Amino acid sequence: MRTTRALVAPLGLALAATTALAGSGLPAAADPTSAPRFDQSSGRGPDSVTRVEEPTKAEIVQRAAETAVAGDPIEMPTSYPYQPALRLYRDNPDDAAHTAELIGHPEIAPKLMELMAKSDRVSTQVVGQSTEGRDLYLVTVTAPEREQDTAQQTAWREAIKNDPAAAAEDAELLAQYKTPVWTSHNIHGNEWEGTDAAMDYIEYLATAPMSEVGSILRNNRLYFSPSLNPDGRTNATRATALGLDPNRDLITNQTPETRSFIRTAQAVQALYAADFHGYTRVLQIEPAGPPHGSNYEFDLILPHNYAMALKVEQDVVDAAIPGNTYRNVETGEIVTEITDEATAHIKIPYRDTPSGWDDFPPIFTAQYAAFYGAATTTVELPLTRGAGGGRQSPERAVVNSAVAYQTLESMVEYLNEPVAAREMLENQIETFRRGVAGEPKVSLTGENIAEVPGPDQWKDLWDVADDQEPVTLPRAYVIPVGEGQRSTSDATSLVEQLLLHEIEVGTLDADTTIGGTTYPAGSYVVDMHQPLRGLANSLLDLGDDISSKLPTMYDVSAWSYAYLWGADVDKVGLTTEAPVGATTPVSAPTDATSVPSTPSHTTFDVAGVVDFQALNSLLEDSVPVSMLADGSVVVGVDDFDAAADVAREHGIVLEAATPADLDALDDETTAALSDLTIGYVGSQDDRLSLTELGFDDLVQLSSSTLEADPSLMDDVDVLWVASTFNPAAGSAARAAVQSFVDEGGALLGRTNRGFEAAVSFGLMSGAVVNGNGSGNGIVAVDTPDGSVLAPYAQDHAFIYPAYSFTGLGEGVTVEQSYDAEQPFLAGHWRATNATNGPESAAGNASVVSSENAETGAKSLVFGTSVFFRTHPKGGLSQAARALMWAAPAGEAVEAPEAVRPDSVTTLEAEAKNKRKAVVTVGVEIDGAPGTGTVVVKDKGERVDVLTLEPGDDGTVTVTLKLGTGRHKLKAVRKGDDVAKRSVSAPVVLRLG
Repeated sequence: MRTTRALVAPLGLALAATTALAGSGLPAAADPTSAPRFDQSSGRGPDSVTRVEEPTKAEIVQRAAETAVAGDPIEMPTSYPYQPALRLYRDNPDDAAHTAELIGHPEIAPKLMELMAKSDRVSTQVVGQSTEGRDLYLVTVTAPEREQDTAQQTAWREAIKNDPAAAAEDAELLAQYKTPVWTSHNIHGNEWEGTDAAMDYIEYLATAPMSEVGSILRNNRLYFSPSLNPDGRTNATRATALGLDPNRDLITNQTPETRSFIRTAQAVQALYAADFHGYTRVLQIEPAGPPHGSNYEFDLILPHNYAMALKVEQDVVDAAIPGNTYRNVETGEIVTEITDEATAHIKIPYRDTPSGWDDFPPIFTAQYAAFYGAATTTVELPLTRGAGGGRQSPERAVVNSAVAYQTLESMVEYLNEPVAAREMLENQIETFRRGVAGEPKVSLTGENIAEVPGPDQWKDLWDVADDQEPVTLPRAYVIPVGEGQRSTSDATSLVEQLLLHEIEVGTLDADTTIGGTTYPAGSYVVDMHQPLRGLANSLLDLGDDISSKLPTMYDVSAWSYAYLWGADVDKVGLTTEAPVGATTPVSAPTDATSVPSTPSHTTFDVAGVVDFQALNSLLEDSVPVSMLADGSVVVGVDDFDAAADVAREHGIVLEAATPADLDALDDETTAALSDLTIGYVGSQDDRLSLTELGFDDLVQLSSSTLEADPSLMDDVDVLWVASTFNPAAGSAARAAVQSFVDEGGALLGRTNRGFEAAVSFGLMSGAVVNGNGSGNGIVAVDTPDGSVLAPYAQDHAFIYPAYSFTGLGEGVTVEQSYDAEQPFLAGHWRATNATNGPESAAGNASVVSSENAETGAKSLVFGTSVFFRTHPKGGLSQAARALMWAAPAGEAVEAPEAVRPDSVTTLEAEAKNKRKAVVTVGVEIDGAPGTGTVVVKDKGERVDVLTLEPGDDGTVTVTLKLGTGRHKLKAVRKGDDVAKRSVSAPVVLRLG
């Protein structure tokens, strides 16, 4: 294995055999009829936004989940220019971009409108909103196009993807298709300068004489995403306002920013895509080092990608930008001046980084865009942040902006050369042709690189670590429906996700037997004869164990939807075989919603994420729900309407409870569930995962916050620990948690920190064994009968890293274990000592629990990564099941008995002072004053329990101390032998 790669050609030969196509522009996709030229009189008004409100964390999460991408999919203009008036934002008082004297987000729209007013070369679309509601822009710079011109470009674009064999023979397409070049910027909010370079380059292209830029505008459509993360740009954060790194979210799509990115990738279908970042001390431009993604058509990507990088290197060196840095390729040293040939370089990972900067997972912008047949790169600008508070200094920003501008200019020059552009277009067409034809995947290895046409400077650098892993493509992936599916809701969510990524999905027209398994009609089929077969296989296949291939990986090494998203998925046949059966293409998953026609006790499976969302919706509304031993839940007939509404809202199957279900309501193994308030010690991964499951009453805790206010534990039902939590002996924080546990509270969590907390508070004993901290991937797990996790059990889990539990004390139960023979299936996990590899974890416990017979306190800890960037959806469901197991008992659902009369409950409330309210509760039964037990709740949390006796005349009035703020009160009369349960209308009251 190499330690560095030698240069094999003079930099001046970077463009050998490359001078590119004069085409005619990327097609548009749909039809916002071109808007009139920007009205220069437009300004602040009804369409203007004066400020971005400061949302709460809960509002941020909710807004991000609901944010749609503009058009979704994005509708592209029907002619160019397309120049609408843009929404205006008020200046930010502490805009992080201004620290470096760079452009703030509020200044982008006015600048673009100014350029559109000056030039018919510039078009702008809004293609989504950020988590905090800032517009995301797509700017197109090209020569003006009539409607018929744009229509032709659109037709050619669609042919390239969907009929690539014909496109390859279309001489006019090959000669006149405009080269789509897409650069994106600022996906990491605190990496600023790419945005400013893009805006400067847009201005140059818009205003320069046609003698300078006419060829570029005629031959290309240049697409710019100026700021992919404007919230982070404003607030000096790498992550979005959700706390997630968007450049790890390209296939999970938790953030609206990445949903916009993938929709843009689909709309522009770039021939070349570059994403600008920072800061690596010297300019760095991909192609990346090994390992290379197994499903890329790498022979079609690498040749021009490396030649492009060499051109950028030569041009940046020649530009001699004051303050820029360079890399000595012989020593690896970063230098401030060029003194000889060895120092006249930037960093190109394919050449210079043998391990640790790879293009293996599709979670990054550049690696995602490559599945559309694009040569792609991540550009890292050189100079690190130079101001306080994690901000950039003006002096360094000037250098980085100049380097970014030169890089943009060099890229466009390369793509404007006829031979290079023509070859890259033919490579994109060939990428799609291989997919549509269903040809076997040929991995690029040292044995076949000599056959690869195009620029060849990369070939002498290739070594065994670069060899792509072999891929055996199936004919299809089948997602069963019916009895063969673990989770109907997870299967539905998986199909929605595949369709979001433009993966072609169909349903079987009839029951079909494949390889001895009969799949019911309606089962989903992902046929691998399709344009995006590389992306489809990357998302669904298990992947490979690449642990022995190289020492380290940059990030995750396995990510399979089929193994981690909770649904059963079967890999069937070979790509060379006949289709699996007749199918009908779908644009949305089949609506699985089902509700009984007449009121009754009802039941539904709680197997997937959406099922838990539905369950938590019912509990939030104070509906009694009982969970049976098989993991399903039962709702009483009194709450039929509520259950039906939730089923329709979440698209789940609600069925009439069977006699066996009703008989089980009295079993000891049946649990009456309650609406949980969860105190959590953890990160955004924990907060977002819990929120996605429908747990909306969350209290973030730490040793310091509890020390300052031990009463934070007062309303907590379950404590979840995922990071360091070890309050000092004798501290108020420790006393509060110990009291909670001693009174029967539950402590759950994940990682070694969760286990250490359980041990610290006397709930467990044993040892935790830490896996290699960088080890990550997919593991095989075994779940014993009777386990908390046995209902709808899963055979696989994600780890990053893995933790196992040994030497377990009395009362500690193994709920799940790593497979004893082959625990590690795919990813990168190698031992660096005697205990931290997969061999040591084999057969050990991966999930453990305990229950104190005296106090009732429960504990359960995961050694697998059930919460990781919200990606492993199957893990989310396992965590939710554990939380429901540990929850305090709620109101039980009773089996139907003799007919009881209806009850009606009312609640009235008025403020008594800033903290107290006078509350009157009334109950009627058959129109007369009633009796019974009434629970008063505030935002779903119990605040008082009242008993109406026969002498109360059906009402009772109490004064409740609620505290300042907004309150949402309701009263719930419990069902009993006298009458059915009833719930009052909610009353909203503000105190203070």
